Amino acid sequence: MNDSERLWNRLHVPVERGSAQRPHPTVEAARRRATAEPVALDADWLRELCLREGLDDVGFVAVSTPGLEEERDYVLEALPGTRSLIGFCLRTSRDNLQSRSISAANRDVATTQELGHEAARRICLELQRHGVRALYPAAGFPAEIHRFPNRSWVVSHKLVAVAAGLGRMGLHRNVIHPRFGTFITLGTILLDREITAYSQPVASNPCIDCGLCVTTCPVGAIHADGGFDFDACYTHNNHHELSNFAGWVEEVVDSADAADYRRRVTPTETLAIWQSLSFEPQFRAGYCVAVCPAGSDVLGRYLDDPQGHARDVVQPLMRKPEYVYVDPDSAAAEHVRKRFPHKTIRPARQVTVPEPEIDPRPERQ
Repeated sequence: MNDSERLWNRLHVPVERGSAQRPHPTVEAARRRATAEPVALDADWLRELCLREGLDDVGFVAVSTPGLEEERDYVLEALPGTRSLIGFCLRTSRDNLQSRSISAANRDVATTQELGHEAARRICLELQRHGVRALYPAAGFPAEIHRFPNRSWVVSHKLVAVAAGLGRMGLHRNVIHPRFGTFITLGTILLDREITAYSQPVASNPCIDCGLCVTTCPVGAIHADGGFDFDACYTHNNHHELSNFAGWVEEVVDSADAADYRRRVTPTETLAIWQSLSFEPQFRAGYCVAVCPAGSDVLGRYLDDPQGHARDVVQPLMRKPEYVYVDPDSAAAEHVRKRFPHKTIRPARQVTVPEPEIDPRPERQ
């Protein structure tokens, strides 16, 4: 082997280094190109792009929009230089979400969220082609779990959606689109450019205050006076996630043997945890969404036949036998005993997650 072969073997590719006298050709070509000053994105062009890629509605807001102050540092950490946000939504299948079959509802939510991710990715790639930096956070999970329980999301899709004119928050704490109602999933795209025209919030709340979400909620988390019990909702609806999942792990560890484990966790619950781990996190009850008649595409059927809506959608969910997870001796447990005695109360073993030790706050920009 000669000296040249020893220096440049087949696993070592020589690099063409530039100098002041002889610049690297790629660098020299890039410097010759005119660097135009970034211009604001045309709102009509951007909206057309978003709809063409499969989104059902979009709105645009500046990152400095009032009401988004708590989002700013997290957004700028994710994409330094963010100037604008695209709030978007995709329609879900109403019949899937209104079904008594929770697997049908979960399947459609997961599918719609992934369609949103795919559309957002295509939009970001097209914007990238035009020299625009763009980033799309996850619609749900995965999240910045190292920041749990403080805040594990990059940006609040609900707050952006409301600011971007995609709807208003209903009594059930879901965003209600003026046309599609609650049958939507939400997402956000971060941009490092201004947009020529920004959206305004919708003038009136599409929520018609029918109270069906209050009636149907199995844990009584939604109150007619506008109150909301987040812990009750989270404990039941997200039972296989986060601190509830950590509680299940501790049940496994604390069990003396298989028989003891079965006394703590039923075989059905073990299978439900397997399903949530193997596929996507499984929500236990999206009943507040299922029964909501708000939105122009949804409301007509309810107004034409409210008794039919109650018979076909509301009552089957209320009659459904199921496990309801609550903290023992809580208001939620009492609510189940009084309103839904045919449903089975299961105590939730949540783990108290301490304040995060690493990176709990975003780096200030």
